[in-house]
Amino acid sequence: MPPVLHHLNSSPQAPERVVVLGAAGFVGAAIARRLSDKGAAVSGLTRRDVDLQADGAGDALAALLLHGDALVCVSAIAPVKNLAMLADNLAIIDTIAQALRKQPVAHVVNIGSDAVYADSAGPLTESSCAEPGSLHGIMHLTRELVLTEAAGEAPFATLRPTLIYGADDPHNGYGPNRFRRLAADGEDIVLFGNGEERRDHVWVEDVAELAARMVLNRSEGALNAATGTVVSFHDCAELVSSHFDRDVAIKSTPRSGPMPHNGYRPFDPAATLGAFPDFAYTQPADGFAKVHAATAGEG
Repeated sequence: MPPVLHHLNSSPQAPERVVVLGAAGFVGAAIARRLSDKGAAVSGLTRRDVDLQADGAGDALAALLLHGDALVCVSAIAPVKNLAMLADNLAIIDTIAQALRKQPVAHVVNIGSDAVYADSAGPLTESSCAEPGSLHGIMHLTRELVLTEAAGEAPFATLRPTLIYGADDPHNGYGPNRFRRLAADGEDIVLFGNGEERRDHVWVEDVAELAARMVLNRSEGALNAATGTVVSFHDCAELVSSHFDRDVAIKSTPRSGPMPHNGYRPFDPAATLGAFPDFAYTQPADGFAKVHAATAGEG
């Protein structure tokens, strides 16, 4: 797999069909919608169609694929917090690989994670060291390696988003998604420490747009999905709270452990701009405002 994304289509063109594996999920649903909006024929597969952890799931998935398909792999149990979750995800990866070996497709696009990278004091790029320091990162790197091999002669591309936010996020993880829900419910926003860690946050709609472009351009290689802007969690909380008519208290709490990623995880988005010169990331202040507008009336 080339370290940086390049396109095999001279201009964007929809494949015969796009199969989105995990189409009922937060990210998968956004990708399926975006592809449909761009005129692609989309078949969204969910657990109702095939349980990727069930016996015989590889054969069942293979029966749903066609040679001319582009397969977008989103299905995962995330974030991976323990060995049992890692084992479940490895079973899912094995199922997808079995299906691809039995029924090859025309293109494979994987939705991964920036967790594959080792921590770095400088901005991360697509060529940064893939040396994960978490079970979640180990799962995603294993997924990339296995699916690269299973794709065979088909081009393989992987999109590695950083922290994703959006209105429909089901995980309620620490950050703008949780902060918005706390504020909407009339509760205080509670930070780890003083919220001083600086992280990149990418809007799910930007992730969907990049994934769709990768499909239409028949891209191969790797691409990070990160804005290049780092924002502290405290500043995230202030941005989120600014959209509410009432005062939202932002409180600090003592830390119980070290800051993840040493408190700083920057990215260089140059490869995104090189691959898609007309694309511009939605910056956090604008993205948080869009999510708030989309969720007005909740709580």
